[in-house]
Amino acid sequence: MTDEQPSGDGPKPAGPSGVDLARVALRAAKEQARARGDAAQQKRQARRGGGLRSGARADGRDPMAFGAAINRLITERGWETPAAVGGVMGRWPQIVGEDVAKHCAPETYDEDERVLVVRCDSTAWATNLRLLAPQLVARLNEDLGHGAVKVIKVNGPGGPARRYGPLRAPGSTGPGDTYG
Repeated sequence: MTDEQPSGDGPKPAGPSGVDLARVALRAAKEQARARGDAAQQKRQARRGGGLRSGARADGRDPMAFGAAINRLITERGWETPAAVGGVMGRWPQIVGEDVAKHCAPETYDEDERVLVVRCDSTAWATNLRLLAPQLVARLNEDLGHGAVKVIKVNGPGGPARRYGPLRAPGSTGPGDTYG
């Protein structure tokens, strides 16, 4: 036995064959011809009738469905992430569960910092949500795409509104300021 290759079984060429190259060239030529034909047809129509006319075939001037128009606007303006987060805020009870949703609600989303602010109605629920925050961030990123939410900032309930009235001393911070 020798290490020589049998005749007729030479090494295969690494690049595409001539038939493949011809197919690629034909496809490119067809696309260019179609583009030139569309442009020429529009010029003829413009000369003939003073403007473009509607025909039996669909073109870029046809009316769009409302959903398609909204999706196109969102894509053109780069609003994909804020729109997705808005959808999450609408689906909040399905994402976190009914019990948590009764006591905690999303307030704002900062797109630059990727921070979702959530307000809870009690400090106990705020603490509970802070403990669940890593799992919630993972769940939100699953729905929205990786990195859409980096941090969930949990706020507890706000204090009661400060009431100013005739029975309050100027500069007083409330009943606790008289003790000590």
